[in-house]
Amino acid sequence: MSASVEKDRTLRVVYGSCPHDCPDCCALETHVDEQGRAVSVRGRADHPVTRGWLCAKVNRYLERVYHPDRLLYPLRRVGPKGSGEFRRISWEEAVAEITERWQDIIRRHGAECILPYSYAGTLGLVNGAVTDSRFWHRLGACRLERAICGHAAEEAVLLTVGGRLAPSPEMLVHSKLILIWGSNPASTAPHVMPFLRQAQQRGACVIVIDPIRSLTARSADQHVQPHPGTDAALALSMMYVMVSEGLYKPEWIAEHTLGWEHLLERVLRFPPERAADITGVPAETIIQLARTYATTAPAMLRVSDGINRHTNGGQTIRTLACLPALIGQYGVLGGGLMYSTSDWLRWNKAALAHEHEDVCPPAPRTLNMNRLGAILTGEADPPVYSLYVYDANPVASTPNAGKIVEGLMRDDLFTVVHDLFETDTARYADIILPATSQLEHVDLHKPYGHLSLQYNTPAIAPLGEARSNWDVMRALAVGMGFQDSWLQDDANAVIREILTASASQNPALDGITFERLQAEGSIPLAIPAEERIPFAHGIFRTPSGKVEMYSEQAVAKGYDPVPGWVPENDSYQKQKEGSSATTFTLMSPAAHHFISSTFGNQERMKTKEGTPTLRIHPCDAEARGIQSGQMVRVSNERGWCRLVAEVTEDVRPGVLATTTVWWPRFSPDQRNVNWTTSDRLADFGGGSTFHTNLVTLEVVDAPVASQNG
Repeated sequence: MSASVEKDRTLRVVYGSCPHDCPDCCALETHVDEQGRAVSVRGRADHPVTRGWLCAKVNRYLERVYHPDRLLYPLRRVGPKGSGEFRRISWEEAVAEITERWQDIIRRHGAECILPYSYAGTLGLVNGAVTDSRFWHRLGACRLERAICGHAAEEAVLLTVGGRLAPSPEMLVHSKLILIWGSNPASTAPHVMPFLRQAQQRGACVIVIDPIRSLTARSADQHVQPHPGTDAALALSMMYVMVSEGLYKPEWIAEHTLGWEHLLERVLRFPPERAADITGVPAETIIQLARTYATTAPAMLRVSDGINRHTNGGQTIRTLACLPALIGQYGVLGGGLMYSTSDWLRWNKAALAHEHEDVCPPAPRTLNMNRLGAILTGEADPPVYSLYVYDANPVASTPNAGKIVEGLMRDDLFTVVHDLFETDTARYADIILPATSQLEHVDLHKPYGHLSLQYNTPAIAPLGEARSNWDVMRALAVGMGFQDSWLQDDANAVIREILTASASQNPALDGITFERLQAEGSIPLAIPAEERIPFAHGIFRTPSGKVEMYSEQAVAKGYDPVPGWVPENDSYQKQKEGSSATTFTLMSPAAHHFISSTFGNQERMKTKEGTPTLRIHPCDAEARGIQSGQMVRVSNERGWCRLVAEVTEDVRPGVLATTTVWWPRFSPDQRNVNWTTSDRLADFGGGSTFHTNLVTLEVVDAPVASQNG
């Protein structure tokens, strides 16, 4: 709609928040016409990070809301599993069938045989965290270890500095050096980029360390390309140079760290010549990188979750988190570690989950979401007999997807999917339930990339018979006969309860009332300016109050207590040591126009993203007779998929890359890269290992398929 036409109409402005898995958590304003239809969604101009604009994805949010394929009514499967044959039923029928089947499973096998599967389709307090806990705790259902994204990194940061306390992006303008390690904010946190540009204009040097020349790397002052999974070796070698050349701060280390002597022992094993052999980065580059980082202050190190999705991901982040400590950059304006702002405010867990209510059964087993395929095909004992999927699309987004499809085809598995669309996962459901979009329900959002709390007011009525996650939980609770008030409170009552309970524990909520949130939409946390610099007082949230380079907590968890580097389970290092010369490391970085699989069915986004491609270095392509535009096939013991070759120097030799997450149905042969990715777990926290993925590569004679499959 043109600005002139919109100006002549009487439009209602509604404040909200972007719900998606992105640290930016943009503040939204939706304009609604007299008929109750949303006509535009914009970024709020008065928000300190959003600043009036939205990313390429959410900028077209109304195409998602009013998509012709939106699910509007409950459906029951009438054909074979996977056939996509469903017929409309009522909500009453759907709830009755689900709860009757669950009651039968509980009677025969126990509630732990019911598995809820969800992740970050929304990061809302109510439709995410509360929905993930309250009803399932009351039911006694199997717990889910939601470890698919940043679990290893989160654990590593907590073990090292005790809290996920990143500075807000505005502080980047004070940095003189910004070292972006394994992160591509231009695509995954775009509202960081204006602050990055401003810092560059003020003279800051931006260095990107990434095996792939990402959109962010293209505009950096320097791009360093290590082999995937060798980042900790590179960081240790930088420390070696800093120590050997006297570029570190022993006084700061002595006062503010624990276990330096243990880390130093490992540092001394990584001279630049050895690290060059491991990482593929020339020794001269390592030396200069270390000197630049150590002598340019303030220096900000930015990391995000992609780098932790290796079998050695936890130790990688532990090692990186020690770098700022060597040069005393923690507690400095414009310096330190920028990972996540999640721990500036923690919700009261008891009010959120109600786990300790007398009516809740004892906590049953916990299963790791990364192992879903294995769980559904025999690993779980007793078996899972019902799967309830929401806020997720595991057939597209979860590792070893072929095994997941095999499990979903089980005749004795009762599957329910609650979503806005008939996803690749929903095609295998017995019951599909229609979900609301962010414009259709109440929620509250606590970002992990800045320091404002944001209330989401519904802008429009739910389309068709769509219901929010929480409203479905309330209906299922009634169907199961649960009368507890905390399972029937509406979303606003839930927010009030958690906000009140959390405010008594956290001064960051001082003055932030429910009424203010409803009226203003977005409110900065009440953190004094002098305390917004993480660890400004030199006190860390570890047991010792210091940066823990040796961690007793790590020992208790069975981890290596000292940061360090070991090769990945499948790695380029093992290739060099004698594996087949035809094996490649396949990486699957985030796409620019999708958020995981969200937006992956919108024509505009698919067109902008192009087609499922495989980036391959020219020397590897030439050796195999591969040209851009040819169909190629990547495969390993888990599965295979076909992709369109793109010959480019964006990747280094021996490395392949394909962006994610394409819906399988829009990919060649109806499968995507996750037919090859591994469901083994990372070294910390049961994290995912998407990037520890060795494949073989071959040319396929079939013609290139269209993006619509």
